[in-house]
Amino acid sequence: MQYGICNLSIVPLRLDASDKSELVSQVLYGDFFKILEQRKNWSKIRLGFDGYEGWIDNKQYVEITEDQYKTVHKESPKLSLDLVEFIEDTNKQLHPILLGTSLNGLSILNHTHDGHSTEGKKPKEDLIKTSFLYLNSPYLWGGKTPFGIDCSGFTQMVYKLNGYKLLRDASQQATQGEPLSFIEESEPGDLAFFDNDEGIITHVGIIMGDNYIIHAHGKVRIDRLDHSGIYNVDRKMHTHKLRVIKKVI
Repeated sequence: MQYGICNLSIVPLRLDASDKSELVSQVLYGDFFKILEQRKNWSKIRLGFDGYEGWIDNKQYVEITEDQYKTVHKESPKLSLDLVEFIEDTNKQLHPILLGTSLNGLSILNHTHDGHSTEGKKPKEDLIKTSFLYLNSPYLWGGKTPFGIDCSGFTQMVYKLNGYKLLRDASQQATQGEPLSFIEESEPGDLAFFDNDEGIITHVGIIMGDNYIIHAHGKVRIDRLDHSGIYNVDRKMHTHKLRVIKKVI
């Protein structure tokens, strides 16, 4: 088995080994992974944080040893708390990194960082404060940053910055936590999941107080939440059908 770490700010993780293939997620600086298959220009990887798989360009990561992988894998994630910051390499060149970037691999990559960071579990009420850092970020299928993010990328990154692990996709996240029977039982920070006409869970958001929800739909936005689902305050209509509410923390 081979291992790698991302040494660039944002790298596309694709469904297949092609630049034209669908973006399924993003690999951020410091993310580490197992290399499942290597081809001439592409590698299929499995991310260490959430086990998500996809294809990454061979020019956009560096290989690390098994011992280095195991070391960063067992460490508590240390994450960048700045919207945009820079790390410096041994040639004094600056490389941009974004909110939620992992800093555990700095020593492996011989980089330095003197910006703000966070690590460890935070109180549940901090989830809403963190979610506001992404407010008005544009929607991007497969995105995980304030410059483009999808619904489950948003919930995963908010939880990650507070020390909790969610899986990558909404349907996967819906398998975590304990279900609640009513909205009235929920607390700010709980997750609400929504399904399509076929009953497949396709959307997720973070419940706020007073029957509001923050979620990524066109952009990260705040809408009303009722027993039917999400009521879009701009379009004055329901846009998502509520399936289940889960308490993860």
